Amino acid sequence: MQDSLRAHSVVAEPRLPSEALKSRLQNLLTFSPDDGRIWMDDRRMLLLGAATFGNIRAELINSLGPGKARRVLTRIGYEAGISDARVLQRWSLKRDESVPLGPHLHALQGVTRPEMVAVRRDQKSGRFLEGEWIWRHSIEDDVQIDHFGIGSEAACWMEIGHATGFVSTLAGELTLFKEVSCRSTGSQHCRVIGRVMELWDDVEEDLACLGLAPPGKPALRKDAVRPSEADAPVVARRDKDGKPLIVGNSPALKSALHQLRSVAGTSASVLLSGESGVGKELFATSLHLTSARASKPFVAVNCAAIPDTLLEAELFGVERGAFTGAHKSREGRFERADGGTLFLDEVGTLNQVAQAKLLRVLQEGELERVGGSRTIKVDVRIVAATNLPLRQAIERGEFREDLFYRLNVFPIHLPPLRQRREDISQLMTHFLREFAGRYGKDVTGFTNRAQRTLLNYRFPGNIRELRNLIERAVILSEGGLIDTAHLIVEGEELERPLFVVDGHGKLEDEKPPRSPVGSFDIDEIADEFVRRRQRGEMQALKNFEEDLFNAVASKAIEQSGGNISAAARLLGIRRHQLDYRTREH
Repeated sequence: MQDSLRAHSVVAEPRLPSEALKSRLQNLLTFSPDDGRIWMDDRRMLLLGAATFGNIRAELINSLGPGKARRVLTRIGYEAGISDARVLQRWSLKRDESVPLGPHLHALQGVTRPEMVAVRRDQKSGRFLEGEWIWRHSIEDDVQIDHFGIGSEAACWMEIGHATGFVSTLAGELTLFKEVSCRSTGSQHCRVIGRVMELWDDVEEDLACLGLAPPGKPALRKDAVRPSEADAPVVARRDKDGKPLIVGNSPALKSALHQLRSVAGTSASVLLSGESGVGKELFATSLHLTSARASKPFVAVNCAAIPDTLLEAELFGVERGAFTGAHKSREGRFERADGGTLFLDEVGTLNQVAQAKLLRVLQEGELERVGGSRTIKVDVRIVAATNLPLRQAIERGEFREDLFYRLNVFPIHLPPLRQRREDISQLMTHFLREFAGRYGKDVTGFTNRAQRTLLNYRFPGNIRELRNLIERAVILSEGGLIDTAHLIVEGEELERPLFVVDGHGKLEDEKPPRSPVGSFDIDEIADEFVRRRQRGEMQALKNFEEDLFNAVASKAIEQSGGNISAAARLLGIRRHQLDYRTREH
């Protein structure tokens, strides 16, 4: 098999990533000191000193022994490589474009500086077969030599795991990396070989280090890449049609979901609290679908949207002749939810009469319709929601204390989106797919600038606001990537300072983008135009119109992030007009 593969292979010229892709990758790294977080794409990062990392690594080796420590660190690197590869998979790049970005990403993270030496591909299919890299300035070598000196074993365990996880994920098959020479053994630099599984012998120990086979036993999954469960995007719940209800992977969301799972198997009343737009009805639906009542009705009612005069009839039903216009008996929401779940949104807005009747249903499991005297038994689980502090409403005499304790059997607080920043990118992608399909737009993703903009936005309207922003952006987009000009068009402002890495590796302040609408200062452009003409940078007066148009159009395009459609909206003209004038001049 090995000889056959190599016989039909060809040594390909090592391909380096384009400067545009390297810049795009570099811009994934952002620093938000006011928020106390560092981000790479949607993942929170940690800036850790090399000495601290070395102490942790040495403690693992001394406590567990070199063999077990190697397995732990290799597995950590493997998971990190899978996570990094998933970022690039969202870019929809070709495989020969994404794989060369791995070394640049490794260097950007301060781990090592890889240099590709050679790569061999299948002559017909172009499939990657094997490659060779040189690793310089490996941080693992630095700390290994510092703590243990020169030894006889290669020591770049995390880096080997990262390379294996990264390339295997992008290639779609397990591609194992081994270190054939290492600076920790006295070599000048590290030399690494990566090969598909068919070209390797004696891989049991390496696979055991990756967690793909038990130690000392043959691997059972040589052709598989095990997904990283810890970092994989999570669809926490799905509806009956299989559509995702709750999307995210943040610690705050996981905490709320853990509480939801704990109470789902019971019939206890649940009180969901949180700001408007955090998804309380989705949580209530998810709770119902994971309970024993999933086959029964789920009935939702917004208490704030029903007038007080109709609220009792809506909740508890009405008997014929109870009031003018009641020509027939009608069941209320409680009866419709019998055996299932009733979701009472904005429960804090219920009037005193409705509160008293609700308390009776919770206590006795029975109700009377408006205008009726017959007692009706109901079996309903109550899930209530509020964005108001009910304890303060109790102190003001606006909400019954006994009802509060009946509803507050199992409270779950849903965090605002600003506390779930790890979920923002996943939600962006989720909503993008939803609206691109609905409106038939060929939108492929977001620019780094757009992603940073939303990661740095406070979202006073929470998930509902994010959903609206993405829907609007898809509508405004002409296809391709969504940029800030599609998102920030109604005066949304960013509050936290944000820093990005410039081309020289230094942090620079990225000013929060302002809304393009209403902020296009024609006077400022005109003044600059006059100054440039006075300096002799503009042509003669006969070309005044062309020069002025170029100045205004250039400013509009720059302010719109290169988006022609958004620039045209700033200028108050149609896209094709700006496109034509730009080509003409």
